[in-house]
Amino acid sequence: MNTITRLVVYAIIAVTFGTVQAQEKVKDSLEKTSVDYKIEALEELKIEIEKEEREFLKKEIEAINERLDAKQITAAEAEELKKEAAKKRAANIENRLAIVDNKIELLKRNDSEYTLDDESFVIRIGGDKDLGDEFIYFGKKDRVQEPRKYDRRTTSDIVFAFGLNNALIEGQDIDDSPYKIGGSGFIELGYAWKTRIFQNTNFWRLKYGFSFQWNKLDIKDNQYFVNTDGNVSLEEFPLDLKKAKFRTTNLVFPVHLEFGPSKKIEKEDYFRYSTRNKFKVGLGGYAGLNIGSMQKLKYKEDGNRIKDKQRGGFEVSEFVYGLSGYLAWGDTALYIKYDLNPLFKDQAFDQNNISVGLRFDMD
Repeated sequence: MNTITRLVVYAIIAVTFGTVQAQEKVKDSLEKTSVDYKIEALEELKIEIEKEEREFLKKEIEAINERLDAKQITAAEAEELKKEAAKKRAANIENRLAIVDNKIELLKRNDSEYTLDDESFVIRIGGDKDLGDEFIYFGKKDRVQEPRKYDRRTTSDIVFAFGLNNALIEGQDIDDSPYKIGGSGFIELGYAWKTRIFQNTNFWRLKYGFSFQWNKLDIKDNQYFVNTDGNVSLEEFPLDLKKAKFRTTNLVFPVHLEFGPSKKIEKEDYFRYSTRNKFKVGLGGYAGLNIGSMQKLKYKEDGNRIKDKQRGGFEVSEFVYGLSGYLAWGDTALYIKYDLNPLFKDQAFDQNNISVGLRFDMD
Protein backbone atom coordinates (compact mmCIF):
# COMPACT_ATOMS: atom_id res chain seq x y z
CA MET A 1 0.00 0.00 0.00
CA ASN A 2 1.59 3.31 -1.05
CA THR A 3 1.70 6.48 1.01
CA ILE A 4 -1.25 8.18 -0.68
CA THR A 5 -3.44 5.10 -0.25
CA ARG A 6 -2.52 4.88 3.44
CA LEU A 7 -3.51 8.56 3.93
CA VAL A 8 -6.89 8.01 2.26
CA VAL A 9 -7.59 4.96 4.44
CA TYR A 10 -6.59 6.82 7.61
CA ALA A 11 -8.83 9.75 6.62
CA ILE A 12 -11.82 7.42 6.06
CA ILE A 13 -11.22 5.75 9.44
CA ALA A 14 -10.94 9.15 11.18
CA VAL A 15 -14.13 10.47 9.61
CA THR A 16 -16.00 7.27 10.39
CA PHE A 17 -14.77 7.26 13.99
CA GLY A 18 -15.65 10.95 14.39
CA THR A 19 -19.10 10.35 12.96
CA VAL A 20 -19.68 7.49 15.37
CA GLN A 21 -18.60 9.69 18.29
CA ALA A 22 -20.91 12.49 17.13
CA GLN A 23 -23.77 10.02 16.82
CA GLU A 24 -23.08 8.74 20.33
CA LYS A 25 -23.22 12.31 21.69
CA VAL A 26 -26.46 13.05 19.86
CA LYS A 27 -27.92 9.80 21.15
CA ASP A 28 -26.92 10.65 24.73
CA SER A 29 -28.43 14.13 24.34
CA LEU A 30 -31.70 12.76 23.00
CA GLU A 31 -31.91 10.25 25.82
CA LYS A 32 -31.76 13.13 28.30
CA THR A 33 -35.29 14.32 29.03
CA SER A 34 -36.45 17.69 30.28
CA VAL A 35 -36.83 16.05 33.70
CA ASP A 36 -33.09 15.26 33.73
CA TYR A 37 -32.27 18.90 33.02
CA LYS A 38 -34.63 20.04 35.77
CA ILE A 39 -33.01 17.66 38.24
CA GLU A 40 -29.54 18.93 37.28
CA ALA A 41 -30.73 22.49 37.80
CA LEU A 42 -32.10 21.61 41.24
CA GLU A 43 -28.83 19.93 42.24
CA GLU A 44 -27.01 23.14 41.29
CA LEU A 45 -29.60 25.12 43.23
CA LYS A 46 -28.73 23.18 46.39
CA ILE A 47 -25.13 24.37 46.10
CA GLU A 48 -26.30 27.97 45.60
CA ILE A 49 -28.58 27.75 48.64
CA GLU A 50 -25.68 26.80 50.90
CA LYS A 51 -23.51 29.62 49.49
CA GLU A 52 -26.34 32.14 49.88
CA GLU A 53 -27.11 31.26 53.49
CA ARG A 54 -23.42 31.38 54.42
CA GLU A 55 -23.14 34.82 52.83
CA PHE A 56 -26.21 36.01 54.75
CA LEU A 57 -24.69 34.70 57.99
CA LYS A 58 -21.50 36.60 57.25
CA LYS A 59 -23.44 39.84 56.83
CA GLU A 60 -25.44 39.26 60.02
CA ILE A 61 -22.22 38.72 61.98
CA GLU A 62 -20.79 41.93 60.49
CA ALA A 63 -23.90 43.80 61.64
CA ILE A 64 -23.53 42.34 65.16
CA ASN A 65 -19.88 43.41 65.22
CA GLU A 66 -20.91 46.93 64.23
CA ARG A 67 -23.27 47.06 67.19
CA LEU A 68 -20.50 45.74 69.43
CA ASP A 69 -18.04 48.36 68.18
CA ALA A 70 -20.65 51.08 68.78
CA LYS A 71 -20.99 49.76 72.35
CA GLN A 72 -24.71 49.16 71.88
CA ILE A 73 -24.35 45.55 73.08
CA THR A 74 -21.87 43.70 75.28
CA ALA A 75 -19.42 41.06 74.12
CA ALA A 76 -21.54 38.36 75.76
CA GLU A 77 -24.69 39.59 74.01
CA ALA A 78 -22.81 39.72 70.70
CA GLU A 79 -21.67 36.11 71.13
CA GLU A 80 -25.20 34.98 71.91
CA LEU A 81 -26.60 36.82 68.86
CA LYS A 82 -23.96 35.18 66.65
CA LYS A 83 -24.91 31.72 67.94
CA GLU A 84 -28.59 32.42 67.26
CA ALA A 85 -27.79 33.66 63.76
CA ALA A 86 -25.72 30.56 63.03
CA LYS A 87 -28.53 28.28 64.27
CA LYS A 88 -31.08 30.12 62.13
CA ARG A 89 -28.97 29.89 58.96
CA ALA A 90 -28.23 26.20 59.58
CA ALA A 91 -31.97 25.55 59.96
CA ASN A 92 -32.62 27.55 56.79
CA ILE A 93 -30.15 25.42 54.85
CA GLU A 94 -31.71 22.21 56.17
CA ASN A 95 -35.27 23.31 55.37
CA ARG A 96 -34.50 24.74 51.94
CA LEU A 97 -32.46 21.68 50.90
CA ALA A 98 -35.30 19.43 52.06
CA ILE A 99 -37.72 21.36 49.85
CA VAL A 100 -35.42 20.94 46.84
CA ASP A 101 -34.86 17.24 47.58
CA ASN A 102 -38.63 16.72 47.71
CA LYS A 103 -38.98 18.37 44.30
CA ILE A 104 -36.25 16.13 42.90
CA GLU A 105 -38.05 13.02 44.20
CA LEU A 106 -41.32 14.34 42.76
CA LEU A 107 -39.72 14.70 39.33
CA LYS A 108 -38.17 11.23 39.47
CA ARG A 109 -41.55 9.63 40.18
CA ASN A 110 -43.57 11.58 37.62
CA ASP A 111 -43.54 12.88 34.08
CA SER A 112 -42.21 16.27 33.01
CA GLU A 113 -45.64 17.85 33.25
CA TYR A 114 -44.77 19.22 36.68
CA THR A 115 -43.62 22.85 36.68
CA LEU A 116 -41.33 23.96 39.47
CA ASP A 117 -41.54 27.41 40.98
CA ASP A 118 -37.74 27.59 41.16
CA GLU A 119 -37.54 27.97 37.38
CA SER A 120 -39.83 30.99 37.15
CA PHE A 121 -39.07 34.63 37.75
CA VAL A 122 -41.14 37.22 39.55
CA ILE A 123 -41.22 40.93 40.23
CA ARG A 124 -41.80 41.57 43.92
CA ILE A 125 -42.43 44.93 45.56
CA GLY A 126 -41.48 44.99 49.21
CA GLY A 127 -39.19 46.41 51.83
CA ASP A 128 -39.44 49.97 53.10
CA LYS A 129 -38.10 52.72 50.86
CA ASP A 130 -38.23 55.20 53.77
CA LEU A 131 -35.67 53.03 55.53
CA GLY A 132 -33.46 52.77 52.46
CA ASP A 133 -34.14 49.04 52.01
CA GLU A 134 -34.71 47.07 48.82
CA PHE A 135 -38.02 48.13 47.29
CA ILE A 136 -38.22 46.23 43.98
CA TYR A 137 -36.90 42.70 43.41
CA PHE A 138 -36.71 40.72 40.15
CA GLY A 139 -35.51 37.13 40.30
CA LYS A 140 -36.28 33.54 41.22
CA LYS A 141 -39.25 32.84 43.43
CA ASP A 142 -37.27 30.74 45.88
CA ARG A 143 -34.81 33.54 46.60
CA VAL A 144 -34.68 34.36 50.31
CA GLN A 145 -34.58 38.08 51.05
CA GLU A 146 -31.15 39.26 52.08
CA PRO A 147 -30.94 40.48 55.68
CA ARG A 148 -31.10 44.24 56.11
CA LYS A 149 -27.87 46.07 56.69
CA TYR A 150 -27.72 47.06 60.36
CA ASP A 151 -26.94 50.73 59.71
CA ARG A 152 -27.47 52.35 56.31
CA ARG A 153 -25.60 55.63 56.63
CA THR A 154 -25.93 56.73 52.98
CA THR A 155 -29.12 56.83 50.91
CA SER A 156 -29.84 58.16 47.42
CA ASP A 157 -32.54 60.23 45.71
CA ILE A 158 -33.65 61.31 42.26
CA VAL A 159 -33.79 65.12 42.23
CA PHE A 160 -36.31 67.02 40.12
CA ALA A 161 -36.94 70.75 40.29
CA PHE A 162 -38.73 73.37 38.22
CA GLY A 163 -39.91 76.95 38.54
CA LEU A 164 -39.32 80.56 37.52
CA ASN A 165 -36.05 81.81 36.10
CA ASN A 166 -34.65 85.29 35.48
CA ALA A 167 -31.47 87.34 35.76
CA LEU A 168 -30.30 89.95 38.23
CA ILE A 169 -28.69 92.75 36.25
CA GLU A 170 -26.16 95.16 37.73
CA GLY A 171 -27.76 98.53 38.55
CA GLN A 172 -31.26 97.38 37.61
CA ASP A 173 -34.33 96.25 39.56
CA ILE A 174 -35.92 92.91 38.81
CA ASP A 175 -39.09 94.77 37.77
CA ASP A 176 -37.12 96.39 34.92
CA SER A 177 -35.77 93.05 33.69
CA PRO A 178 -35.75 92.59 29.90
CA TYR A 179 -36.98 89.01 30.47
CA LYS A 180 -40.58 87.98 31.01
CA ILE A 181 -41.19 86.60 34.47
CA GLY A 182 -43.97 84.25 33.44
CA GLY A 183 -42.30 82.86 30.33
CA SER A 184 -38.82 82.33 31.80
CA GLY A 185 -38.27 79.11 33.67
CA PHE A 186 -35.85 76.39 34.73
CA ILE A 187 -35.79 72.61 35.05
CA GLU A 188 -33.28 70.55 37.00
CA LEU A 189 -32.90 66.77 36.94
CA GLY A 190 -30.22 64.88 38.82
CA TYR A 191 -29.17 62.23 41.29
CA ALA A 192 -28.03 62.83 44.85
CA TRP A 193 -26.59 60.88 47.75
CA LYS A 194 -27.23 61.79 51.39
CA THR A 195 -24.78 60.74 54.11
CA ARG A 196 -25.23 61.06 57.86
CA ILE A 197 -22.27 63.05 59.16
CA PHE A 198 -22.15 61.88 62.78
CA GLN A 199 -22.39 58.33 64.08
CA ASN A 200 -25.12 58.73 66.69
CA THR A 201 -27.28 61.53 65.32
CA ASN A 202 -28.98 62.20 62.00
CA PHE A 203 -29.54 65.92 62.55
CA TRP A 204 -26.69 66.86 60.19
CA ARG A 205 -26.45 65.32 56.72
CA LEU A 206 -24.29 65.95 53.67
CA LYS A 207 -26.14 65.87 50.34
CA TYR A 208 -24.14 65.69 47.12
CA GLY A 209 -24.53 64.52 43.53
CA PHE A 210 -24.87 65.75 39.96
CA SER A 211 -27.60 67.59 38.05
CA PHE A 212 -28.48 68.88 34.61
CA GLN A 213 -29.90 72.41 34.71
CA TRP A 214 -31.84 74.04 31.87
CA ASN A 215 -32.25 77.81 32.41
CA LYS A 216 -34.52 79.65 29.98
CA LEU A 217 -35.02 83.40 29.49
CA ASP A 218 -38.03 84.72 27.57
CA ILE A 219 -36.86 88.01 26.03
CA LYS A 220 -39.42 90.82 25.74
CA ASP A 221 -39.77 94.14 23.87
CA ASN A 222 -38.89 92.59 20.48
CA GLN A 223 -35.24 92.17 21.45
CA TYR A 224 -32.72 89.40 20.88
CA PHE A 225 -29.11 88.64 21.74
CA VAL A 226 -26.40 89.77 19.34
CA ASN A 227 -22.70 88.89 19.58
CA THR A 228 -20.60 91.80 18.36
CA ASP A 229 -16.91 90.91 18.44
CA GLY A 230 -17.40 88.88 21.63
CA ASN A 231 -19.60 91.49 23.33
CA VAL A 232 -23.11 90.09 23.81
CA SER A 233 -25.96 92.58 24.10
CA LEU A 234 -29.70 92.90 23.53
CA GLU A 235 -30.75 94.70 20.36
CA GLU A 236 -33.98 95.48 18.54
CA PHE A 237 -34.94 92.80 16.02
CA PRO A 238 -35.56 94.22 12.51
CA LEU A 239 -38.88 92.34 12.16
CA ASP A 240 -41.82 91.62 14.46
CA LEU A 241 -40.76 88.82 16.80
CA LYS A 242 -43.40 86.33 17.89
CA LYS A 243 -40.99 84.65 20.31
CA ALA A 244 -37.42 85.16 21.48
CA LYS A 245 -36.02 82.69 24.01
CA PHE A 246 -32.49 82.01 25.23
CA ARG A 247 -31.51 78.78 27.01
CA THR A 248 -28.37 77.51 28.68
CA THR A 249 -27.70 73.89 29.65
CA ASN A 250 -25.34 73.17 32.54
CA LEU A 251 -23.92 70.06 34.16
CA VAL A 252 -23.28 70.86 37.82
CA PHE A 253 -22.25 69.05 41.00
CA PRO A 254 -24.26 70.38 43.97
CA VAL A 255 -23.25 69.97 47.63
CA HIS A 256 -25.62 70.89 50.47
CA LEU A 257 -25.36 70.72 54.23
CA GLU A 258 -28.78 69.45 55.23
CA PHE A 259 -30.09 69.59 58.77
CA GLY A 260 -33.32 68.94 60.58
CA PRO A 261 -35.05 66.44 62.87
CA SER A 262 -35.61 62.80 62.00
CA LYS A 263 -37.27 59.77 63.54
CA LYS A 264 -35.13 56.86 64.69
CA ILE A 265 -36.67 53.47 63.96
CA GLU A 266 -35.05 50.68 65.97
CA LYS A 267 -35.54 46.99 65.34
CA GLU A 268 -33.90 43.89 66.76
CA ASP A 269 -31.31 43.53 64.01
CA TYR A 270 -31.19 46.98 62.37
CA PHE A 271 -32.07 50.64 62.80
CA ARG A 272 -32.86 53.50 60.44
CA TYR A 273 -33.38 57.26 60.54
CA SER A 274 -36.41 58.55 58.63
CA THR A 275 -37.05 62.19 57.62
CA ARG A 276 -40.51 61.43 56.28
CA ASN A 277 -42.92 64.28 57.15
CA LYS A 278 -40.06 66.17 58.82
CA PHE A 279 -38.87 69.74 58.27
CA LYS A 280 -35.38 70.13 56.83
CA VAL A 281 -33.07 72.85 55.53
CA GLY A 282 -30.34 72.54 52.92
CA LEU A 283 -27.66 75.18 52.36
CA GLY A 284 -24.80 74.93 49.89
CA GLY A 285 -23.82 75.50 46.34
CA TYR A 286 -22.79 73.97 43.04
CA ALA A 287 -20.08 74.10 40.41
CA GLY A 288 -19.86 72.68 36.94
CA LEU A 289 -19.70 73.36 33.23
CA ASN A 290 -21.91 74.92 30.60
CA ILE A 291 -22.55 72.26 27.95
CA GLY A 292 -24.75 74.23 25.57
CA SER A 293 -26.60 77.44 24.71
CA MET A 294 -29.32 78.25 22.19
CA GLN A 295 -31.38 81.25 21.07
CA LYS A 296 -34.75 80.50 19.49
CA LEU A 297 -36.47 83.14 17.38
CA LYS A 298 -39.92 82.96 15.76
CA TYR A 299 -41.09 85.60 13.27
CA LYS A 300 -42.70 86.15 9.89
CA GLU A 301 -40.82 87.28 6.81
CA ASP A 302 -42.57 87.85 3.46
CA GLY A 303 -45.57 85.95 4.80
CA ASN A 304 -43.47 82.91 5.73
CA ARG A 305 -43.16 81.63 9.28
CA ILE A 306 -39.52 81.40 10.31
CA LYS A 307 -38.11 79.39 13.21
CA ASP A 308 -34.47 80.26 13.75
CA LYS A 309 -32.44 78.23 16.25
CA GLN A 310 -28.98 79.66 16.90
CA ARG A 311 -26.74 77.26 18.83
CA GLY A 312 -23.54 78.42 20.50
CA GLY A 313 -21.54 81.51 19.71
CA PHE A 314 -22.94 83.56 22.60
CA GLU A 315 -19.79 83.69 24.76
CA VAL A 316 -21.56 82.23 27.80
CA SER A 317 -19.43 81.53 30.86
CA GLU A 318 -17.96 78.04 30.49
CA PHE A 319 -17.43 77.51 34.23
CA VAL A 320 -20.66 77.68 36.24
CA TYR A 321 -20.83 78.08 40.01
CA GLY A 322 -23.31 79.44 42.51
CA LEU A 323 -25.23 79.23 45.77
CA SER A 324 -28.39 77.24 46.42
CA GLY A 325 -30.68 76.24 49.25
CA TYR A 326 -34.02 74.67 50.06
CA LEU A 327 -36.67 74.50 52.78
CA ALA A 328 -38.39 71.13 52.73
CA TRP A 329 -41.21 69.23 54.34
CA GLY A 330 -40.79 65.57 53.56
CA ASP A 331 -39.88 65.15 49.88
CA THR A 332 -41.09 68.59 48.68
CA ALA A 333 -39.06 71.78 49.04
CA LEU A 334 -39.03 75.46 48.18
CA TYR A 335 -35.81 75.82 46.16
CA ILE A 336 -33.63 78.76 45.15
CA LYS A 337 -30.36 78.90 43.23
CA TYR A 338 -28.20 81.83 42.13
CA ASP A 339 -25.28 81.79 39.67
CA LEU A 340 -22.27 83.70 40.99
CA ASN A 341 -20.72 83.59 37.54
CA PRO A 342 -21.98 86.15 34.98
CA LEU A 343 -24.20 84.79 32.23
CA PHE A 344 -21.84 86.03 29.49
CA LYS A 345 -18.06 86.37 29.55
CA ASP A 346 -17.95 89.92 28.19
CA GLN A 347 -20.90 92.28 28.64
CA ALA A 348 -21.40 95.92 29.53
CA PHE A 349 -23.36 95.06 32.70
CA ASP A 350 -23.05 91.78 34.57
CA GLN A 351 -26.19 89.69 34.80
CA ASN A 352 -26.49 86.59 36.93
CA ASN A 353 -29.05 83.85 36.57
CA ILE A 354 -31.48 83.31 39.49
CA SER A 355 -34.13 80.59 39.87
CA VAL A 356 -36.95 80.00 42.36
CA GLY A 357 -39.24 76.98 42.36
CA LEU A 358 -40.15 73.60 43.78
CA ARG A 359 -37.78 70.71 44.33
CA PHE A 360 -38.66 67.04 44.79
CA ASP A 361 -36.21 64.53 46.26
CA MET A 362 -37.72 61.17 45.36
CA ASP A 363 -36.18 58.10 46.97
